[in-house]
Amino acid sequence: MRQAVILGSSDTKRTIYLEKAAAQEGVSVTLVDWQDWETYHDLPDAEELLVKIDPPRWTSCSLAKLNQLADGYMHELEQLSRLAKCRAVTFLNEPSVIAGLLDKRACKERLQQAGLPVTETIRLSDCSNDGKLTVEMLLEEMRRQRVHQVFIKPVMGSGAAGVSALRWNARTGQMALYTCALLDADAGLINTKCLRRFSKAKDILPLLRQILALDCIIERWYPKAVHQGCSYDLRAVVQEGKVDFLLARLSKGGPITNLHLNNHPLEITALGLSEQLLEDIAILCRDCVKAYPGLRSAGIDILLEKGHMRPRIIEMNAQGDLIYQDIYHENVIYSHQARMIKNWLQMEALKEAL
Repeated sequence: MRQAVILGSSDTKRTIYLEKAAAQEGVSVTLVDWQDWETYHDLPDAEELLVKIDPPRWTSCSLAKLNQLADGYMHELEQLSRLAKCRAVTFLNEPSVIAGLLDKRACKERLQQAGLPVTETIRLSDCSNDGKLTVEMLLEEMRRQRVHQVFIKPVMGSGAAGVSALRWNARTGQMALYTCALLDADAGLINTKCLRRFSKAKDILPLLRQILALDCIIERWYPKAVHQGCSYDLRAVVQEGKVDFLLARLSKGGPITNLHLNNHPLEITALGLSEQLLEDIAILCRDCVKAYPGLRSAGIDILLEKGHMRPRIIEMNAQGDLIYQDIYHENVIYSHQARMIKNWLQMEALKEAL
């Protein structure tokens, strides 16, 4: 007997809207709560399982705990991979692939090795401080390479946690930092989920030291395409090689476009992009997914360079399927996943009929 399972949390929109889509397809999915999994490390007793892994819910706002939380999640993904070696378990997205996409540095390197255009990292000289990048080293590299603006991203994490954008004029010393991170007198480095702009070195440098201590990649800050005075990038959701959803994310005054930071979503048709460019974006997204066998569903962030509109991959996320502009309308993404589940379950019925 076959059984479909969501490993997630009961009251999240991911679970609710996938269950709705499954009900419309006439299929049943069983929820296994992350807390139960972490306690028992077991899944329902069925001959064959199809498991969709949703991210666990992290309640801590402490960025100092980011790597610890990520390491714990990596461990749970390893446990799931081990379970699949002794039981008949199929994953919507393989645990090893989810882990691989969580590592921004490794993901970017893999895409580059595949010859795909990405937002490039700044190559840094060997760090003498036990391999750790300091503020002084970063500014010296920016001065040496004549780079005036960069993105700073923790290697692990998602949802713009710890992500910062730095502008610095080496000649005048003027700087600006855009980030959701904040140094709290009691809690230390925290994620506020509210984008702020700092313009004074006395505020920026202590904050930047704490962020860099998380282990970060440094990326070039590319000028983004502009629509009606707002810079924007794109979020695509690709499933089984098909772009199910494509949305523009317009910035309301900062370089970080994540929608949960009160930025503005816009239907892709409103941008007036050419059919050729849209096809190029779709091909690029499909090629990115092909770089990861075992990846059936992915959220992909895409930058269009201002001027010539060349697409570059910013990031990939193996659990980037929750788009509010979709679930509150046609629920296309989770409906596709429900059909994937239905097709898998029907294979069992076909075997029984034969």
